[in-house]
Amino acid sequence: MPTRPLPDLEETRRILASRRTRPAPRPPPPAGRGLSKLIRELDARFGQGPGALQARWREIVGEQIARRTEPVKLVKGRNGAGAALEVRVAGPAAALIQHQAPEILARVNLFLGSGSVERLRIVQGPLRPQPAGAAKPTRRRPAPLDAAEEAELVRGLAEAPDGPLKAALLALGRGALRNTHRG
Repeated sequence: MPTRPLPDLEETRRILASRRTRPAPRPPPPAGRGLSKLIRELDARFGQGPGALQARWREIVGEQIARRTEPVKLVKGRNGAGAALEVRVAGPAAALIQHQAPEILARVNLFLGSGSVERLRIVQGPLRPQPAGAAKPTRRRPAPLDAAEEAELVRGLAEAPDGPLKAALLALGRGALRNTHRG
């Protein structure tokens, strides 16, 4: 096979000047730009998802349940059936949450729309740490007893020897008297 000699510099310039080169292919647009319209349409059509649940979980289920649980995902049912909500529960609270499942489902369906969620799937595991801005519940100090009740309690325990037992009995008596006033 005969070999062709390579063109010299002048001939190379002439060849390149006479031929049109193919432009470089344009890179594809970012996926987010193309999908944003579709995502907006799907959100309008199918409603809110687990992101909305996570953002408003404390409002939906209440402070006590929200402290022990967090929504993980919403699994759509097949053939138009209702979805299943997967909830992560911290440790032994799973049994308590299971007993409150009908109430939790009712509240979630009130938020997402009637019949959106049919089942609650409970998964035990550690919860994500709460954000720094989340309000922690503050404990209220119980109101002190009035002077007459305190004097009566001290008089009743006057015979007991001083020490940790007497201090514990005083604390127990104060708690019992406060509970009788409350209820």
